[in-house]
Amino acid sequence: MTLLNKRQKSKLLLKKLTLPFLSFSQALLDKISINKLTLIGFTFVAMPLVMALLFSANKVSKLAKQSTSAIYHVAQLTQLNGKLVDTIAKIERSASQYLVLKDDELLTSFNRHHKTLNDIIEETLTSQQDPILIEQLSSLQIENKRIALLMLSDLTITLTLAQIQQEFKQLHLINHQLEKRSNLVVNEHVLAIHHTTEDISQHILARLYIIPVSLLIAGIFIILITNPLRRLTDKINLLEQGNFEQTINLHGPVEVIAIAEALENMRQRLHALELQKSSFIRHISHELKTPLAAIREGTELIYDKSVGPLNDDQQEICNIIRASVNRLQRLIEDLLDFNIVLDSTSLQRLEKISLPALLTDAFTVRKLDIKSKNLTIVCDNHACLLYSNSKQLSVILDNILSNAIKYSPIDGNITITYHTTNAHIIVKVIDQGPGIDPSLSEKVFDAFYQGKAPLNSQIKGSGLGLTIVKELLLRLNGSIKIIPAKEINTANKTGTCVILSLPNTPLDQ
Repeated sequence: MTLLNKRQKSKLLLKKLTLPFLSFSQALLDKISINKLTLIGFTFVAMPLVMALLFSANKVSKLAKQSTSAIYHVAQLTQLNGKLVDTIAKIERSASQYLVLKDDELLTSFNRHHKTLNDIIEETLTSQQDPILIEQLSSLQIENKRIALLMLSDLTITLTLAQIQQEFKQLHLINHQLEKRSNLVVNEHVLAIHHTTEDISQHILARLYIIPVSLLIAGIFIILITNPLRRLTDKINLLEQGNFEQTINLHGPVEVIAIAEALENMRQRLHALELQKSSFIRHISHELKTPLAAIREGTELIYDKSVGPLNDDQQEICNIIRASVNRLQRLIEDLLDFNIVLDSTSLQRLEKISLPALLTDAFTVRKLDIKSKNLTIVCDNHACLLYSNSKQLSVILDNILSNAIKYSPIDGNITITYHTTNAHIIVKVIDQGPGIDPSLSEKVFDAFYQGKAPLNSQIKGSGLGLTIVKELLLRLNGSIKIIPAKEINTANKTGTCVILSLPNTPLDQ
């Protein structure tokens, strides 16, 4: 119990700490336009990427400079080794030949090669930075001067060829050490470039975390921008479905708030108009039904000859009156059904419905019409549950079934099937009537449109039935489509198939 209290206290404390921040964020967001929010989001997304790019460019630039410097030193050391080996060989050869031949030209050649070696060493010392190479070059220079002094002294008269070659051994040794050191320095430069390259690669790879960070920032700003628009779209969809009860009050960028305020004004006006329409239809329907009931009752008494026999002319007039009264009653019933379409509050009453039970009720209502034409109803009876508005769905099925009965031939069949998918419940009503011209498959949903009446129909429709069906399905997030029956079953040469699609998931209440 104590642990639970601690958790509750922690949650309350966290809520108190985050609430001011969320309130501040919401207040700040309400003052920013979508353009500014987009610009801020782009800046926050681009900034880390630009910083990473500048860092990488700086590192690559340093690597390029280091590589250039290393290549220059490697080339310089390579050329130096070749020059030193060649010049020392020439000096030794000139000195050996002079000792044997005692030719002054050979001594001059020796002096020239000696000076060349000295110049090479001097030039290298000025540009060289490795201390060991500098020391070895200095030793080589000293040894070169010592041999030169020896060759210019009187001791050359007594020196033998073997002795002079012995004097050059130290020069060769220093040159060999110099060559080894040069190779080592070259390897160090190559290794340094390799390490620098690996270091840059690691730094660049390490900064790849900037990509998910940038994507996260982009995602946050996308949510900040699209969430108000999505909520706005939801509100517009509610208005489209005729739901004028919910107040439209949104937070977000200033453009969204302005649109929400305009939609709220429109919602209030539409709601007021809807209430006026509903009130008018209810009132006029009630006022019409009262005298109509008296007219119908009187007509039936005359038709049944309760007040005396009728001649042929009187009987014909009575039939016309009776048919007109029935048609007027049908029009009033359609007006009442249409009033259900205008009644947005009824859409809120959603419940779990058994589709087979609803179909059975529809058949019961139309039992006399079905019997009068001796129609056979073929219907699925397997269990099927859905969340919907039973009152509106009953009106939909009654209108569809009424049309199927109206256009079916005597002794015909009406087939009703249904099945479920992941997202929808599909209901198909197939009759054997004359069918419908494909060019009129959409026009029949227009209010008060009346197609060609069937030959055996004595009552003319109001032209509101399919309009009511489509409007109610729109409010229930469903749809309707009319196609020739032969597209469903090639055995049917005529007939119409009405396909209803209803959502298979609970609707938002």
